Amino acid sequence: MTQTTNRHRVTSEVGRLRTVLLHRPGAELKRLTPRNSAKLLFDAIPWVGRAQEEHDAFAQALRDREVEVLYLSELLQDALEFEPARDEAISQVIDDQRWGDQLRRVVEGHLRDLHPEDLAHTLVAGLAHEELKTAHGLVYRLMDELDFIVDPLPGLLFTRDSSAWVGDRVALTSFAMPARRNESALTSLIYRHHPRFAGIRPIYDPSMEHVEGGDIMLLSPGVVAVGTGERTTPAGVERLARQLFDADLAHTVLAVPIAQERATMHLDTVCTMVDVDTVVMYPPVAYSLEAFTVTASNGDLNVSGPRLFLDAAAEAMGLDRLKVIDTGLDPVTAEREQWDDGNNTLAVAPRVCVAYERNVETNAQLEAAGIEVIRITGSELGTGRGGPRCMSCPILRDPPPTP
Repeated sequence: MTQTTNRHRVTSEVGRLRTVLLHRPGAELKRLTPRNSAKLLFDAIPWVGRAQEEHDAFAQALRDREVEVLYLSELLQDALEFEPARDEAISQVIDDQRWGDQLRRVVEGHLRDLHPEDLAHTLVAGLAHEELKTAHGLVYRLMDELDFIVDPLPGLLFTRDSSAWVGDRVALTSFAMPARRNESALTSLIYRHHPRFAGIRPIYDPSMEHVEGGDIMLLSPGVVAVGTGERTTPAGVERLARQLFDADLAHTVLAVPIAQERATMHLDTVCTMVDVDTVVMYPPVAYSLEAFTVTASNGDLNVSGPRLFLDAAAEAMGLDRLKVIDTGLDPVTAEREQWDDGNNTLAVAPRVCVAYERNVETNAQLEAAGIEVIRITGSELGTGRGGPRCMSCPILRDPPPTP
């Protein structure tokens, strides 16, 4: 397979992965405490040093497969070298209704004095009350000493959620959860101001209805499945479908309602692709998950269904059927490995995927089906409820082979 000359293009989940965007966890994870972890959407307090080791091994596993790894924090720092990007970043941060005018002026002055590297660090790791020694005024005085003036962004670890490429266009997503909305602001800033992405045209932006990248799945060129529930709203699916149809990036969008539970927050927590015609799925939903088929006609949307997701997907993809690999042979194992992101695999090529090593049964099922599994550790990375797919945003893939 030859590498495409386009630096940014993704048309499937399984075409040979060439370039990926990751975020190495850092000081923002050190900000997590039992007091704030629930607000920041983490189920436990990770051991940061070990999480970094695990993430480094994940990145190296990708490099070993000749994947170019880009780091979000490095791109952000590069972008902040440009004055328009600095102005935009600072304006976004100080637009906080929790602050009064005095605190806003102090924070703005503090941020403008920072070097791009330090500003990037603060935007990601946050700014604690005790770190702003020059602050004064009523709002600052009434804040708890353990509060953050600028909240940290531990969710940046999951780069899949804040942007998703469809063809040669990027969807800058719109988060439903307040704790994660500043992530899309930083990701958008990178795509707008970093020279590497000069000239790209976003297909979606954070001002639109709620859509999160973990719900966007490129089943095949022209066929996009979008999970809908708490994180991605039906209005978001409709808006994304219209954007994709208008740009001729898709001919079919499948709207897939999913149960809104902590273990199944996005579509990619219950289903990911490991080959052009094969998915790995959580058994309790494999043969009950439904989809509505959305197509365009004379400027309007046609909606049919619901049908079984597997049937609707196969028909849209031009397949006789979509093969399914179950996560776990018994209900208890399946439930345990679902919680541990057993379905959340990242394909680096057809029939080759990255998965957490702890999901022993799921990995065995994958290998029995002829899928090569690249195992990585994730005991600490998984505390935010996300696996290899969640932690990666593909920017360039080869076209998928014909099924």
